Amino acid sequence: MATFQKRSGSWRAIIRKKGYPQLSATFDTKAHAERWAKQIETEMSQSRFVDTREADALTIAAALERYEREISVHKKSYRNERSRLAILARDLGRFTLSTLRSSDVALYRDQRLEIASGSTVRRDLALLSHLYTIAIKEWGMPVDNPCAKIRKPKLNKDRERRVTDDELAGLMEAAGALHVEMPRLITLAVESGMRRGELIGLKRSDVRGSVAYLAETKNGTSRAVPLSRAARAAVEELPARLDGQLFSLRPDTVTHYFEKSCKAAEVEGLRFHDLRHEATSRFFEKGLNIMEVAAITGHKDLRMLRRYTHLNPSALAEKLG
Repeated sequence: MATFQKRSGSWRAIIRKKGYPQLSATFDTKAHAERWAKQIETEMSQSRFVDTREADALTIAAALERYEREISVHKKSYRNERSRLAILARDLGRFTLSTLRSSDVALYRDQRLEIASGSTVRRDLALLSHLYTIAIKEWGMPVDNPCAKIRKPKLNKDRERRVTDDELAGLMEAAGALHVEMPRLITLAVESGMRRGELIGLKRSDVRGSVAYLAETKNGTSRAVPLSRAARAAVEELPARLDGQLFSLRPDTVTHYFEKSCKAAEVEGLRFHDLRHEATSRFFEKGLNIMEVAAITGHKDLRMLRRYTHLNPSALAEKLG
């Protein structure tokens, strides 16, 4: 049976029932307290009671901190995911796991789309949704996933930016003025199709003959990347380092230097990752088939190659005769 206590103009209801935790709540009137107690006792008697106190108390910010400790740190993408966790905590951290509604997430989506791309916001929502999946399946939280029923933003249009030889020449000159390693890094990116992180992580011992062996990649598998003569020459031009790494540059430094190089060379609308797009397109233009290109670039989903491949119409015209 529930008991009721009057305290400074409010009423506190206390429920004690064998097999269940003690519950209490405070209300403005005794009638409200009695209605709450009756509802809880009915749920208990019908074995429908679910204790939501932990989920009611755990904020999104605290849940994201736990998710980071238990899940994110084990991901290869952890460095990039930290900023996304911080954004979610900033914008939604005040809610608890049980009080965040689909309408709240939809509002976050719409506000975020004003400053971020559709693809970026989709990744935000995917991370938030996975937080709820972990909370439900591993932490035993009796909550619903508020991301499940909202509309996802549209994906960005496929990038079609190609790099001309003149632009590359200008970039090489500008990049060399910033750091001696940058022109070699750009050459390797265009010639091999390797990602920024894969290039920065290369050790000299990974390059054996005309092949670079990647032990770990973004998709979690190893990969052997054949190197062209230009790529091998770029490797040979790099000075040997005591730590065995090919490059001393950090990933964020590469991005910063590349942006400065584009500005100095008056090259617009180009990102470092576009060099991987360019490499993939050039592989096809050289006559490699889709399986050969996938083996070089590491794409598991062959459909994804379409996003990275924008063939040069002039090269296609030459093939037609």
